[in-house]
Amino acid sequence: MTFTQKAYPIFEQSIVDYHKHDDVDFPIENPFEEKSIEWYLYLKNWIDTVQWHLEDIIRDPQIDPVAALALKRRIDKSNQDRTDLVEMIDSYFLQKYQDVTVNQDATINTESPAWAVDRLSILALKIFHMKEQVDRADAAPEHVEKCQQKLNVLLEQQKDLSSAIDQLIADIEAGKKYMKVYKQMKMYNDPATNPVLYGKK
Repeated sequence: MTFTQKAYPIFEQSIVDYHKHDDVDFPIENPFEEKSIEWYLYLKNWIDTVQWHLEDIIRDPQIDPVAALALKRRIDKSNQDRTDLVEMIDSYFLQKYQDVTVNQDATINTESPAWAVDRLSILALKIFHMKEQVDRADAAPEHVEKCQQKLNVLLEQQKDLSSAIDQLIADIEAGKKYMKVYKQMKMYNDPATNPVLYGKK
């Protein structure tokens, strides 16, 4: 079983579990062993799923401005949690392949495995919600057809991205690629680097 063959069903399970309640405040019930890679993958997608719906809510044109600001703060926090999870998943890959002998002509990828997995998690959400649109009984046939076309593209993208991730991991395992992880340095979250927060005049 490849990594994405393991990861993608976990993403789908997380999305289905969330939609049993469809409530951004419903507490996560992660079914996997704590701190296992499966546990991190489920948690990663749960964060993505909650944030997806927070992004829907904040776009309500009738939203109260005070509530919108609170939501914006929550989305900011979610983005940081999401970044932290990606770095934890990359740590899993770094540890797993730490003893691999890297070929002299090995190359680095444009993104780490976990950031590619992050895109796969978001893609799972896009596919789920596009399927919802395709299955809408109250939608016009033109809407359904347009969404079906988009869904077909998303499904093809899911196959291509999964293949690319698995190939990257195989190349790392074989020493053909090497990992180099850069921690995300988001300056706007840091009181020492955001001029609004440190009081720059």
